Amino acid sequence: MSSTLMSYVHGTSADPLKFLTIGQALEDAVEQWGSREALVACHQNIRWTYAELDASVDNMAQGLLALGFEPGDRIGIWSPNNVEWVVTQFATAKAGIVLVNINPAYRIGELEYALNKVECKGLVLAEQFKSSNYVEMINKLAPELSQCRPGALSSTKLPHLKSVMCISDKAHQGMYRFDEVAASGSDEHSQQLTAIKATLQPDDPINVQFTSGTTGMPKGATLSHFNVVNNGYFVGRAMRFTQSDRLCIPVPLYHCFGMVMGVLTCVTSGSTMVFPDEAFDPASVLSAIAEEKCTALHGVPTMFIAELDHADFKNYDLSSLRTGIMAGAPCPVEVMKRVFDEMHMREVTIAYGMTETSPVSFQSSTDDPMDKRVSTVGRIHPHVEVKIVNEEGQIVPRGEKGELCTRGYSVMRGYWNEVEKTAESIDPAGWMYTGDLAIIDEEGFCNIVGRVKDMIIRGGENVYPREIEEYLYRHPQVQDVAVFGVPDKKFGEQVAAWIKLREGQSPSEDDIRNYCREQIAHYKVPAYIRFVDEFPMTVTGKIQKFMMRDKMIEDLGLIIDKTA
Repeated sequence: MSSTLMSYVHGTSADPLKFLTIGQALEDAVEQWGSREALVACHQNIRWTYAELDASVDNMAQGLLALGFEPGDRIGIWSPNNVEWVVTQFATAKAGIVLVNINPAYRIGELEYALNKVECKGLVLAEQFKSSNYVEMINKLAPELSQCRPGALSSTKLPHLKSVMCISDKAHQGMYRFDEVAASGSDEHSQQLTAIKATLQPDDPINVQFTSGTTGMPKGATLSHFNVVNNGYFVGRAMRFTQSDRLCIPVPLYHCFGMVMGVLTCVTSGSTMVFPDEAFDPASVLSAIAEEKCTALHGVPTMFIAELDHADFKNYDLSSLRTGIMAGAPCPVEVMKRVFDEMHMREVTIAYGMTETSPVSFQSSTDDPMDKRVSTVGRIHPHVEVKIVNEEGQIVPRGEKGELCTRGYSVMRGYWNEVEKTAESIDPAGWMYTGDLAIIDEEGFCNIVGRVKDMIIRGGENVYPREIEEYLYRHPQVQDVAVFGVPDKKFGEQVAAWIKLREGQSPSEDDIRNYCREQIAHYKVPAYIRFVDEFPMTVTGKIQKFMMRDKMIEDLGLIIDKTA
């Protein structure tokens, strides 16, 4: 069969890749658009130009050097969306420090794992977020904070962590205040920063984002400057971004959707980033769009649904909107049509990718036909290759289903200190095996049709059953457990668990949920729990999760959305 009919696509472009560090990308933006508005944080009442943002970044970078951080050290950030998050993103990059993104929904067990896995020397954290009191939680993990001076932590459970920096006006025992760090640099540290910047290379690892696997604990996808600067830039090109655009960013910064497709897309385009709130709230998003005259909006489908269905939706002037990205979960046709018509987003795009690919591999164009924008994830990104392969690893013809593999500048450096797991995901030829089942049509449009493994996508969050199973196995009353996804009208999918108890044990469903809430993020806590005597198994002893899923769908009367 002719190669032109095979499921291989590559993004040709006259627009070259940018061989830049994140710091250089910001400094280029200052040079071109220094007096233009870079950042608006509505909930903090902060408004900065590119020059002002860069000055704040340099102050923080110098402050980190004053604390004794060196290039290659790791600093975790555990916070909802705020100006300090963005400052930390650029300050660490300029100082050559690897930023470790920690999900704001993480509980104590997950935080301990993340900080120790990457050996974080520092942690920037908010005081609290929703029901999570971060200061309380870090003190529970490291009670030694109550007895030490800032920067001198010596913790049994967190042996690598030395400095904790709190985004707060109040002083907390054993912690620096964020503003205090930013003010602590001197001329000497300014010179030190200049010297460090001259040594940094675009291919240096600069960011670790945790992404769970179907087996074991979360893995740290390690991304370089080159990975994320270019992906942010080409995401902007697909939306035809210019310095006149103003992007509303309600998606979380800890995720690539916020920090790459939001922040770095704006910086490489000279656009303005607008943060409506610390976390998603439909009213604050609608208000920010109207007041700030935003031209673009990002979100997962559930966010767009919440905005469209808000009681006061019609009272907000959204006529400034033009484009944006819907991604993170399948995008229902009717929702896309409403976004197109009622939110004025005639040039809205769909994007597909994964953390390990920085993240975007496919994106629709602003002028793609409506039917292609709602039924596919668009065409291949510039400078990226994709092939679709069968179970034997052989490329399949166009129109046939197989596993999507990606190669190019966007593929991560690897999983942090996980050589074997990296080799399982990236082959010797550089192909990243995504685990997603996809079809590429004759025109090169891609449709994601399922998952090779049993990952659950709940409201745009990737949930990996094995991780939840690992936690439940620790429960003293649990003998065996199987976790899987079932359809859900609001979130796309919900988490279900079948549990086999130890003999003589009889915990309630709420007992199990409460156990989970202590240790894992809220979106991973099973919505449905069933206590069973046995699991459906194959002859070889493998659990058949599809049979459990079918049984739960039938018993609960769940409806599968055929458009998703």
